[in-house]
Amino acid sequence: MTEPTRIPPRSGAAFILKRGELLTIIDPEGEQVADLASFSLEDPNEAISNGRTIDYASKLYFTTGDEIYSNRSNVMWTIMRDDVGTHDFLLTPCSAEMFRKLYGEEEPHRGCFGNLAAALAPHGVSPDAIPVAFNVFMNVPVDGKTGRISVDPPKSKPGDRFTLRAEMDLIIGLTACSAGQSNNFRYKPIDYLIHS
Repeated sequence: MTEPTRIPPRSGAAFILKRGELLTIIDPEGEQVADLASFSLEDPNEAISNGRTIDYASKLYFTTGDEIYSNRSNVMWTIMRDDVGTHDFLLTPCSAEMFRKLYGEEEPHRGCFGNLAAALAPHGVSPDAIPVAFNVFMNVPVDGKTGRISVDPPKSKPGDRFTLRAEMDLIIGLTACSAGQSNNFRYKPIDYLIHS
């Protein structure tokens, strides 16, 4: 297996993944979230969909063996390995606007949304097309009575892995999340491997 590619803290990358290839996302230092957005290579208007996936699975949390759907109800991913078991598919990528509104930052970081937009632009994906990402390793408990959510430190430890199989040719956007609360207030890298 080749060496993983590193995404530096608070940044993002984009790349192509072919049907049948595996994408392994690695948390090298622990407690670091990776936002995963994906689009059909044939037509980037087809994108990963939390709504379709939650609807078809009748659950909020996804792990080994589960399928992730597109907005056109096609299977986009199958989860093959999950060392952690806790991920989020509810919250949208952090953004400069979020840092302003929630944290009062006057000169905020562009966040995962800005990093995804910059990385995906050469692939023809506009900012308005970026959906709710699958937030690998993100820990967002939901209160069963009130529906209130909280963002807790990720449960991932150094070296933990999350592997998905592409069920169509894909354009991938992947980040090392920029939100302090999501990562226990330490910004760390994310590694990824493309393999068979």
